Amino acid sequence: MSEKKKLRTIDAPFVALGPSGVAIRDRLKHLTPGDEKVLRLVGEHLGRLASRDLAVRCAQGQEHSSESWAVRKRDLTAESSSRWAGSITKATHDQWALSRRCQLAHIQSLEAGVRTLMHRLSQPLGEKGTKRAAGGYRSKSEWFHKTRRLAVLEHRLDVARAEREAGVVRVVRGGRKLLNTRNNLAAAKLTEPQWRERWEAERWFLSADGESGKRYGNDTIRVSPDGEVSVNLPAPLAHLANAPRGRYVLASKVAFPHRGAEWRDRVEGNRAVAYRIHLDVARGRWYLTASWQKPVVQTVPLETARAAGMVGVDTNADHFAAYRLDVHGNPIGDPHQFFYDLSGSAGNRDAQVRHAITQVLHWAKKCGAKAIAIENLDFGAEKTREKHGRRKKFRQLISGIPTGKLRTRLVSMAAEQGLAIIAVDPAYTSMWGAEHWRKPLLTPRRKMSRHDAAGIAIGRRALGHPIRRRTAPPHDDQSDRRGHRTVQAGPETRGREETRHPATDPSTKLEDRTGTTRTRATRTPKTVRDVPSDQEWVQDSLLLTE
Repeated sequence: MSEKKKLRTIDAPFVALGPSGVAIRDRLKHLTPGDEKVLRLVGEHLGRLASRDLAVRCAQGQEHSSESWAVRKRDLTAESSSRWAGSITKATHDQWALSRRCQLAHIQSLEAGVRTLMHRLSQPLGEKGTKRAAGGYRSKSEWFHKTRRLAVLEHRLDVARAEREAGVVRVVRGGRKLLNTRNNLAAAKLTEPQWRERWEAERWFLSADGESGKRYGNDTIRVSPDGEVSVNLPAPLAHLANAPRGRYVLASKVAFPHRGAEWRDRVEGNRAVAYRIHLDVARGRWYLTASWQKPVVQTVPLETARAAGMVGVDTNADHFAAYRLDVHGNPIGDPHQFFYDLSGSAGNRDAQVRHAITQVLHWAKKCGAKAIAIENLDFGAEKTREKHGRRKKFRQLISGIPTGKLRTRLVSMAAEQGLAIIAVDPAYTSMWGAEHWRKPLLTPRRKMSRHDAAGIAIGRRALGHPIRRRTAPPHDDQSDRRGHRTVQAGPETRGREETRHPATDPSTKLEDRTGTTRTRATRTPKTVRDVPSDQEWVQDSLLLTE
């Protein structure tokens, strides 16, 4: 007899933290040729300084200290200004820290691949795998090629570990993807001048951190409440100023249609606001992005979020499957699907995700729910080539689900609607949801997919209920001696389904319920049993025939 499968521990649901910052964008319209020329010169000059500072920081590695930071900032100040130098050095540290995190993620991915290869190489050829572990390889040829790949991955892992211990990181200002595009311009449908223009624009630096107490929250890139934009020029370009104190005022004005009132309150109160000016080369448009930090908001308690029911959402490659549940975990109404298309450019994918999330939030508000339950997905270990072998389409499917961006977008957008996000463990939600909820809810007019049932399972787990509708009956006999079998109601709940009493229990007589006496007529038993005298059945003689 096969050993029973051991389930992994299910993590408890928790309320996701709210957003910690805000970023809004508006287009810089009606710029004059002189404005564009000044912005290009400033961005190019500061970009060279940022590249140089990043090279120095990467060379220092783990030997960096506050003294070396001060030295770098002092060197940059002579060629720009104190505030520009502070923004450049801070951006450099953020890039270096991000590269360190990416380096650690790369090491973990290599380690997962090495473990999988070593396990599969240790299995006999043709050995079948299980749901928890892969089997052996199909042929000697495949086994041999995987040994070669194992050696390659082990070498890469040793190099990555040595670089991490030494504090060596590799950062490409402008992006590694765009850099590699230079070698294949035909596939990208770009000419060399077009690529060069994009490369230079990505390497410009036109970002300035805000400072509370300064005029309008930022003294480097200043935006007044009426939308006037002015830039503090670096020292070598001060002769281009068209305003006092080395400032250049742009002819364009911004309004920030989205969150404009909130932004205006901050600048009028002289609270810190960071700005970034960048050029979209493909469209030929200049944009201004404003961002600021938000105070940490205390999340609502889990019990409070559960008080008005829940909307369970299952994330898939092309749609969200949502189902509304009441506070007891019972599904209400019909399932809803919100579709999106993740093909095309990154901007199109992001717009599709935001549109689908907006639909989910509006529907949840209409239902009266106060919280949305979603799986705490992380496919970091599932995207490796060794994890799923030849299942290339499945790996592409997993990689296409924007889990990180989805979490960020959903939490920030739900906070604006006053909805809480509850993250649950994704273990077995699809399997158990289809097993216990798909068939009972399937009707001629209601179509239930596996994903719809998974939405119910996610919502029930967020509410603290088991996914299955009813506990298993006793395994020894059909008696209810083990207690109540339903999980929705406890012994103290009025009107609950009661257990069946034994047939010899006097309390089952009709007189206990209606006040009248009635005896039960049965056939004469074929066997004689020792029954206590107080529990003998009395047969009505009128019902006996000769």
